[in-house]
Amino acid sequence: MSIGTVKLKIDGVEVTVPEGTMILKAAKDNGIIIPTLCSLEGLTAYGGCRICLVEISGSPKLFPACITSVSTGMAVTTNSEKLKEYRKMAVQMLLAERTHICSVCVADEHCELQDMANQLGVDHVMFERNWSRDEIDSTHDFLVIDRNRCILCTRCIRVCDQIEGVHTLDLKLRGKDSQVIMDLDEHWANSCSCTSCRKCAKVCPVGAIYIEGEPIGHTKRKDIAEFILTRRNRK
Repeated sequence: MSIGTVKLKIDGVEVTVPEGTMILKAAKDNGIIIPTLCSLEGLTAYGGCRICLVEISGSPKLFPACITSVSTGMAVTTNSEKLKEYRKMAVQMLLAERTHICSVCVADEHCELQDMANQLGVDHVMFERNWSRDEIDSTHDFLVIDRNRCILCTRCIRVCDQIEGVHTLDLKLRGKDSQVIMDLDEHWANSCSCTSCRKCAKVCPVGAIYIEGEPIGHTKRKDIAEFILTRRNRK
């Protein structure tokens, strides 16, 4: 069964993409980059970070580009003053939710949240900050999870499930209390399903999961999307 095509406008440019394509991919395939933190090519969309919000003509709402599919005649705006303000607010909320101090973080200068804040001009947080004191689990031989730095993007969970195929990682609780856990909330050393593949450390956009004793820049030296797509194509 053949897939039809859809014509729409993105930032005033008419593009043609396959039916069912998400706005984020439609824009990327046509050279228009929409910022995002939770989306990663090769993994299913999640729509959690809200950085990729776009405007659609005729609607007062904002839409997450990663989980909103295109439609014929749609007119999408990806970059406006309104969107910049919403994205800045989203980044500030992520920074305020947990303990993010760049100068003492293992991911300093290799952090996508830090890069996004710099790109958007976020130099302060206008919300009351929640200085979390969650447990740092370093019981694994070399993998460490610091939940105080987690932004709940679920990249680690999705790569563990969809690429490695073991689903060691998952979420417990809800909202700001959510935490990434191993198996049935075990210490990492007690996980019976973890294969120690390191994929979770490679895809973490911040300093929440890392390899002890290895510079983050070395861990992420290979393009993440290329890494995931290569692994998926081998299956």
